[in-house]
Amino acid sequence: MILVADSGSSKTDWLLTVSDQETRSFLTAGLNPYFLTEKEIARVVLEQAPEMVAMAPEISEIYFFGAGCSSPDRHEIVSNALSQHFPKSYISVDSDLLGCAYATCGHDKGICCVMGTGSNISFFDGESIYDGQHGLGFVLGDEGSGTWFGKKLITDFLYGNMPHDISIRFNRAYPLNKEIVIKNVYQKPNANTYLATFSKFVSEIKETEYGHAMLVEGLVEFIESNIKSYPEYHKYKCHFVGSIAYSFADELTLLCRLHGVKTGKIIKQPIHDLMDFVLKRNAMATD
Repeated sequence: MILVADSGSSKTDWLLTVSDQETRSFLTAGLNPYFLTEKEIARVVLEQAPEMVAMAPEISEIYFFGAGCSSPDRHEIVSNALSQHFPKSYISVDSDLLGCAYATCGHDKGICCVMGTGSNISFFDGESIYDGQHGLGFVLGDEGSGTWFGKKLITDFLYGNMPHDISIRFNRAYPLNKEIVIKNVYQKPNANTYLATFSKFVSEIKETEYGHAMLVEGLVEFIESNIKSYPEYHKYKCHFVGSIAYSFADELTLLCRLHGVKTGKIIKQPIHDLMDFVLKRNAMATD
């Protein structure tokens, strides 16, 4: 059996090949090694996917693609955590950007973007990804992400910069005040995930002048700061993975076209495309 994981900061999608025709899906919280220790990752996997762990003796290979897995030391944190439950499995850990590239580009060149809870970008040459100067996290970066929109909504609400009718709707959906926000952002873990939960509200107000302006601002900031930082961005298709890109695919496609960006695939959850790529690659390697 082969197990593939696609992990963001909010959730991790797992897909297991049970047979040639059957797969099983599992879901856990996000397993970002920048925010979780080896011990915490191991605990989350065991507590949230016990049935998957119980199948460990039958799982020969694990391919994990995750946010925060951009360096060898972060790879090791995740690999060591998984080894505690899957000691006999071959374990490969790579970044979510490489997973994005495999799921969207396959073996073709292209620009790969992640736009979910956080945001990031890389260039894929058909074999490897080339990280740029992005991926600075929710404090310094994450343009156009769920966290970016959540932060914008909360600050506008608390500063009194929302239109009155929208402020009432927001407060009805999310009864909060300054003290609640401060506690969740500065005193509790996973502030980025907390902020991103508010981004759902953008979908509810995107037809309003305020909501539309915010949506355009976030998406354009991603295009300007990330995509257009690549001098030859106009030569390649730009693919997107993540809930924000998928939820606002029409707006994103239009804005990309206005900025001379060729839009490729826009996928909410790349796990099935990722599994297909891994299986095909492994089959080619054994031929």
